[in-house]
Amino acid sequence: MSDPQRREFLVTAAAIATLATLTGAPPAMAGDPSFMNNVPDPSLSGKDLPTFKFALEKSEGKVIGNSSGKEATVTQLPISRGLAGVSMRLEPGAMRELHWHATAAEWAFVIEGRVRTTVIDPAGLAETNDFDPGDVWYFPRGHGHMLQCLGDKPCHFILIFDNGYFSEFGTFSITDWIGHIPKPLLAKNFGLPESAFDTFPREEVYFARGKPPPAEPSVPLQGWKLPPETHRYRLLAQPPHGVYQGGREWRVDSTRFPIAKTITGVVLDLDPGALRTLHWHPNADEWQYVIDGSVSVTLFGSHGRVRTEQLQQGDVGYIPQGYGHSIENVGSKTARILIGFNAGIYETIDLTQWIAANPADVLATNFGQPAELFAKFPQRDVFVTGRNGPGK
Repeated sequence: MSDPQRREFLVTAAAIATLATLTGAPPAMAGDPSFMNNVPDPSLSGKDLPTFKFALEKSEGKVIGNSSGKEATVTQLPISRGLAGVSMRLEPGAMRELHWHATAAEWAFVIEGRVRTTVIDPAGLAETNDFDPGDVWYFPRGHGHMLQCLGDKPCHFILIFDNGYFSEFGTFSITDWIGHIPKPLLAKNFGLPESAFDTFPREEVYFARGKPPPAEPSVPLQGWKLPPETHRYRLLAQPPHGVYQGGREWRVDSTRFPIAKTITGVVLDLDPGALRTLHWHPNADEWQYVIDGSVSVTLFGSHGRVRTEQLQQGDVGYIPQGYGHSIENVGSKTARILIGFNAGIYETIDLTQWIAANPADVLATNFGQPAELFAKFPQRDVFVTGRNGPGK
């Protein structure tokens, strides 16, 4: 490194350090900078654990006509640095306009209705897909796309982003861009007269509304030039990844959905009284959305810190990477939870599995208990238990 380069580097580093000092935290970048730089997260370093719950569906959000978007980012839930989410509803004929996300990839799960998407990648390859309830899409960071309600019924889907600092309402929209570019520049760019842009929107449309789209996708202006990897995965059309005494789990990561390199998704059904056992995720933060039912989530944060939150339908929960936790159905009907992780590969370590992986004499010494006691513990990994515990 030459002297001028070194001086420039030092000046930049000093500026970043100054910003961190003034704000009390490192500058926000893609992902969680406090974890990447091994700096304690102020929201997690106190005597007590902070709340990890946000009532997403009770928030105000953005509403245009009968279409809406409600978000959960670090602004609404400060603990959620690694992941953000949006609950979006579109009325028939409505479209979340052409846009892209500069700082996050997008993973989505369709809950109700039908959705059509188009997406383009940096190679100019584009794909149109239609989605039904239970289907998933993934758009890599920066790829342009749109979301459109299909048919005569409204649709509802949950979007998960691999960056908690991301804001859905800070997205780059095509009408916002074209509406603020001088007409001479637009005319030169597209080879059209300036008057061609006289009636274009001057402000961001966000939710565009028009006629319902045709039943079959229209051919793009450039014709079909498909990408090598699809952006669509039919999650609930697959057999469950696991069937347990107290529930079922559907899971998709990049081993099954190759384009989804930064987000893993799970749909977890828990029967009344069932428990997703005590566990942690070594490689990812966890974002939870309760689709149906009521659950109790207990978070362990070291140094004797434990916090329990009750999540109802429409609530969001957040678990930082490496923190121990469990999910218990405390309602009278099956609970369904949508879970997103900011890693392309799913990893978990369950407490039952850890206990079973150690000899009885080690456990006896660790806990100060008779070695015979541990013969009564599960001799295997217990992922989900029924109302009365493993094997009962």
